[in-house]
Amino acid sequence: MVFRTGRQQQRQNIVRVAHVKTSVFALNTILLAITLAASVALIGCGKQDDAGKAGGAMPAMPVGVLTLEPTSVPISAEAVAQTEGAKEVEIRPRVGGILLKKLFEEGAPIKSGQAMFLIDPIPFQIALSNAKAQLAQQKARLEQTQREAQRLQGLVATQSISQREADNASSDNALAHAGLAQFEAAVREAELNLSYTTVTSPLSGIAGRFELSEGALVSASTSLLTKVSQITPIWVRFSLSDNELAQLGGPLTQGNVKDVRLILPNGEEYPKKGQMNFAASSIDPALGTQQLRAVFENADKRLLPGQFVRIRVVTGKKDGVFVVPQTAVLTGDQGKFVYIVNGKNEATIRPITAGNWVGKDWVVLSGLKVGDKVIVDNIIKIRPGAAVMPHPAGEPAPMPNAAANPAPKSTK
Repeated sequence: MVFRTGRQQQRQNIVRVAHVKTSVFALNTILLAITLAASVALIGCGKQDDAGKAGGAMPAMPVGVLTLEPTSVPISAEAVAQTEGAKEVEIRPRVGGILLKKLFEEGAPIKSGQAMFLIDPIPFQIALSNAKAQLAQQKARLEQTQREAQRLQGLVATQSISQREADNASSDNALAHAGLAQFEAAVREAELNLSYTTVTSPLSGIAGRFELSEGALVSASTSLLTKVSQITPIWVRFSLSDNELAQLGGPLTQGNVKDVRLILPNGEEYPKKGQMNFAASSIDPALGTQQLRAVFENADKRLLPGQFVRIRVVTGKKDGVFVVPQTAVLTGDQGKFVYIVNGKNEATIRPITAGNWVGKDWVVLSGLKVGDKVIVDNIIKIRPGAAVMPHPAGEPAPMPNAAANPAPKSTK
């Protein structure tokens, strides 16, 4: 066992205290160095931020502007419309029987009177022969009654027979005449029924789809065989609401409509101008609309019945309004508005009242004045009060650095 004296124990304690003080001093030195490094870094960042604030202001955004001038626009309204044949008929047989043959091509042009179907004619040929035979019998009977009446009339003059017998012979002759007319009508009916076995088109147009098949049993006046539509010219049916009619100046008539145009499904305007050929004299109480119809030439058969198109009706023109591109008009909580450039070249909001479209532009009824510069591009990148660099719409934007940093002058 090792025994330490009191002096040795005291010396060891002094050494331990000195070691601890040395460790604490080293730790404090390290912390001080880290603090100084962080302070230097923060000071450097602050200087960079100050430099950015001093020279990094947002440059003015180049924007195309449209300087407003009053113009005249047509008073018009557009509506969804649907085409229909000027004449559309259902082809149904007038007599019943077995459908033997289809005599046309589906979807092909059809002329008026053209044969389209053939129904089995044999039963009707037999009926016609029977009617003709009965007519021949009646003619023979008529000749017999005529001879008998003439013969008895001569005997009455010699008083060989009574007047009653002569009168009966004359009555038989009259009945034979009536029977002859009846059988002649039966022959004409049989001939007509036989002619109906060839089903023809009552008008010129485009044939529809064959609804049945060859060999089917068809019934007179009930079985639908096909449809024929006359599409030259073609009709366009549409309607306008009370509000749209009010914008046009009231209910439409064939006299107050100045122009009718058709817009195809691809957005292209139909080259032919239309004419109103029907305007309802009352408003439909169920829909609150006026039913209308226009007619268009369709010689090239570009329009087909059943197409959905748009129709534009013009009743006059309105002066002193402004027209701006649709892309310049935005919609917010308070309605429609545009951005205009003020005297300080800043973007400001201007609420507007918009009317109808004219082509690809909005008609602005109020909210703008002559000379306003409406921003028409880069709208999504600007905010109210943002600095802008306006230039005429359609022209290339100026280089922002060219004005801010002019080229240095050469020195000799």
